[in-house]
Amino acid sequence: MTNIILLGPPGAGKGTQARRLVEGRGMVQLSTGDMLREAMASGTEMGRKVSDVMSCGELVTDEIVIGLIEEKIAGTAGAGFIFDGFPRTLPQADALGDLLARTGQALDAVIEMRVDDAALVARITGRFTCGNCGEVYHDATKPTARPGVCDVCGSTDLRRRADDNEDSLRQRLMEYYKKTSPLIGYYYALGKLRTVDGLAAIDAVGDGISAILDGAGG
Repeated sequence: MTNIILLGPPGAGKGTQARRLVEGRGMVQLSTGDMLREAMASGTEMGRKVSDVMSCGELVTDEIVIGLIEEKIAGTAGAGFIFDGFPRTLPQADALGDLLARTGQALDAVIEMRVDDAALVARITGRFTCGNCGEVYHDATKPTARPGVCDVCGSTDLRRRADDNEDSLRQRLMEYYKKTSPLIGYYYALGKLRTVDGLAAIDAVGDGISAILDGAGG
């Protein structure tokens, strides 16, 4: 069992690589957004806490997110975890380390998907997805075979995120560099940091991640 964090700016491809690991290695993706939505629909005590906070328009606390992660870890035996989108800050990294120690788990690697900002902007501003199956496309590098039709499921519900434009992306990148990039030094100091080229072809990135996991015993 191998537990990893995928670290990188918005658009680096963390979600794509996480899905590949789920499908190829049976790992469990712990996405904070997905966990919050699941909690709200669950009717559990933790779910009610999440609903109460979000219904007031407030941000969910780190304590609640850590609680959700702990529930998820306890409910899934024998599978490695992929932390996708968490931690985002140094206090969250400390809290996650405490949780893993308390539950007898280890963090095996933090994989930084390194990118060039200008190339990332070009990648993201051309991106669109299928609203039905989630397949990701790009105007220049991966257009659909038939205009307006998903290659995978045939849906015509193709969407672009409202914030997938240059101004919004540069703001999101600035937020990442201010809050999340300090984690690179944090995990380097712990001897956990590994790096792959996040702008390589999807298969090449996946091969790089697989080599890291195999070296970590995963």
